[in-house]
Amino acid sequence: MRRSIDEDAWRSAYVREIGHYARLTPGRTVTSIFFGGGTPSLMDPRTAQAVIDAVAGHWMLAPDVEITLEANPTSVEAEKFTAFRAAGVNRVSVGVQALNDEDLKFLGRQHNAQEALSAIEMARRCFDRHSFDLIYARPGMTVEKWRHELTAALSYAGGHLSLYQLTIEEGTPFYMRHARGEFSVPDDENGGALYEATQEIMDAVGMPAYEVSNHAAPGQESRHNLTYWRYGDYAGIGPGAHGRLTLEGMKYAARGHRAPEIWLERVDKEGHGAHPFEAVTGRQEFTECLMMGLRLRGGMQLPSDWREYIEEKKMRALMQEGLLAVANDNLRLTPAGMQRLNGVLSYLL
Repeated sequence: MRRSIDEDAWRSAYVREIGHYARLTPGRTVTSIFFGGGTPSLMDPRTAQAVIDAVAGHWMLAPDVEITLEANPTSVEAEKFTAFRAAGVNRVSVGVQALNDEDLKFLGRQHNAQEALSAIEMARRCFDRHSFDLIYARPGMTVEKWRHELTAALSYAGGHLSLYQLTIEEGTPFYMRHARGEFSVPDDENGGALYEATQEIMDAVGMPAYEVSNHAAPGQESRHNLTYWRYGDYAGIGPGAHGRLTLEGMKYAARGHRAPEIWLERVDKEGHGAHPFEAVTGRQEFTECLMMGLRLRGGMQLPSDWREYIEEKKMRALMQEGLLAVANDNLRLTPAGMQRLNGVLSYLL
């Protein structure tokens, strides 16, 4: 863990790499800026302002540009919200995850429930737009318990909530603990009931799911994340940051070097810390587009060559099962299909 960093050096490096990407993409308009990855709310707000100023100096900013900061709900970070707002941030996303101390400890979070609620209150005072996340299907969770927690969360919510179902990913500490029998999570049937309860509650308050795990009132959707899911272009700035850029009609995958010190050294020598770009073509491009687009309630527009990558009989089978809908070349999942997103994608691809 790094106890201290040279904030001036990092600030300068971010600005230099922004200049590099701006030279590759002149004349474009920036619709959103997102400070995420790691713990961006620990940085000096002056660094956020330098990044925002650099972006505005190289590209046009949309009149309603969305500038989001991800933050943990510790008091040290929440106390800086006012300074981040002054720097130009206009939306904050707080990583809450649970509203009781026992589950926060299980999830490995450093904050407690009271700190989380205090951070949400501070976010509500400082920003016109704020969001926070919760994880459900935690050990011992029933539909009744989740209804109670989600209802309580809604009294603090703005126009957006991210609600993720806990999954046990292979290769993670959770996976090893689960394999050893240290805890259990709701089975598929109960997990499905929790998902359906989530949709019912959020629909009733006018915040339907516009993406499989994200709910918003009309107009409050995350514009930055919509760019990902609609397979638009975005530049990733900093160590390990990924991007997708269309240059001269070709889509390219970009990524910064993962090691912070090496990235910083490369920016100092070359003006950027990115690996060589990789062209994204054919099946890879279609697969990425499909995996992103089907996450959205509105689905995606099928390209003219989609039959080269998906068997039409598989599409028909999913439509007959009531999991998929196609109209005017728009492909989307039904509510039942959205609940089975991973299985549908696996079958199609």
